Amino acid sequence: MKRAEPVYVAAPEKRDPGGLPKFAVSALFALGFRPLYLGGAAFGALALAVWLLVLNGVPVVGGYLLRADPVGWHAHEMVFGFAAAIVAGFLLTAVRAWTGQNTARGLPLAALVGTWLAARVLVWSGPALPAAIVDSAFLPLVALALLRVLVRASNRRNYFVVPLLLAFGALNAAFHGFSIADRPDLAIRCIEVAAGIVVTLVSVIGGRVIPMFTANAIPGFVARRWRVIELAAAPVTLAPFVADAVTPAGVLVAAVASLACAVHLARIIGWRSYAVRGRPILAILHVAYAWLPLGFALLALSALSAPRVPHTVAMHAFTAGVIGGAVIAMITRTARGHTGLRLAADRRDMACYALVMIAGALRVFGPMAAPSGYSIWIVGAGSCWTLAFAIYVTAYAPRLARPRADGKPG
Repeated sequence: MKRAEPVYVAAPEKRDPGGLPKFAVSALFALGFRPLYLGGAAFGALALAVWLLVLNGVPVVGGYLLRADPVGWHAHEMVFGFAAAIVAGFLLTAVRAWTGQNTARGLPLAALVGTWLAARVLVWSGPALPAAIVDSAFLPLVALALLRVLVRASNRRNYFVVPLLLAFGALNAAFHGFSIADRPDLAIRCIEVAAGIVVTLVSVIGGRVIPMFTANAIPGFVARRWRVIELAAAPVTLAPFVADAVTPAGVLVAAVASLACAVHLARIIGWRSYAVRGRPILAILHVAYAWLPLGFALLALSALSAPRVPHTVAMHAFTAGVIGGAVIAMITRTARGHTGLRLAADRRDMACYALVMIAGALRVFGPMAAPSGYSIWIVGAGSCWTLAFAIYVTAYAPRLARPRADGKPG
């Protein structure tokens, strides 16, 4: 059996006399997670706050998507703005650990972050074509930066992240093309498949690290894995999103979604997720992953036109539950591990975990339980989400902007 690769162990590197990596502009640009987690979390809070204003009829000045298709703007920015920044920050950090070689840092990293920031402004303000070009460039640039390091290290096991990011970026470009062509229906399908790519990445990385972190934290813990389940996890996770986007056949979507639900339930049983408690920084990973089978069950019910299970509820189980939960779990754990802090959640971390999970529950279960209170559920969920990521930014901005507490690089 191959030894599991470390995900959060900082690779050794040369340091300058000031204690920062050579060519680093500041500690903030020493490693990808620092500016992209901070920027992504801040934007996640801001974008949800703006969306709540729009939903409540408050005039919000903006051009391009925000003016032409507010729903499209919200969906796009949460997937291609918020989630894309976190995914990029995670992979730039993880690939460094997987290969022992530096990924983008200093000025190259600042250029990537600048591209992401410029895209957020342009998608807000327009014009449409410059917004589409700049926004569509971010993920391919990240993919190329990672490919260079993976090829140099001959790290073939992790080449998969490059085509995943390129597909993610291609869907973003397609979204802009359909939006400019006034086809919001097709644009939304691109977002839903893109969300499926992020969920698939959660499945792959979660399958590597959740059992490992659990075994490290709980003496005597042994995760049970079945080879057929592990081989099927990634393709079975993505398949329902693709089927849902390209076919009107509800029975087919329900069948593949049910299969995905069964696969992820089997994983959770093998990981004994039900037995994890008393360690919030670990438990949040298991809770976030538990949204996966729930989301696929809801998607199957939605495809069969089950009462009170609209398609948007199923999709928010993935975006608010799976992605939101995995993001808050990873950006706290990574930030602690890579800034030299103890891997234990403090009160602010636990508040973030609770608020994100409450946001997901309100957004998914509220409209199913009482559809007449839809706006109340949305405002409650959005408020919890906004507060969670605002707390994260407040707590971690000082830590991410200064060198590691233990003096190590990264």
